[in-house]
Amino acid sequence: MPVAGLIMRGGGFGILGNIAVGILGALIGSLLFNAFNVSVGGDFWGPLLMALVGSLILLFLVGIVRRSTV
Repeated sequence: MPVAGLIMRGGGFGILGNIAVGILGALIGSLLFNAFNVSVGGDFWGPLLMALVGSLILLFLVGIVRRSTV
């Protein structure tokens, strides 16, 4: 199970869904950190932190959409 899924509670989206959440989360995190001019630096931990933050935001938004459609 991905780290963001462990933090946000949930069963995950299957292997392909989890990969998609990770990729989209990395994109969202990168865009947000660049938009707010925040630099996390590093070769491994910085980008991992950006991807985690982006994935958490994405999972939060997906949770809101799922609750509103049910």
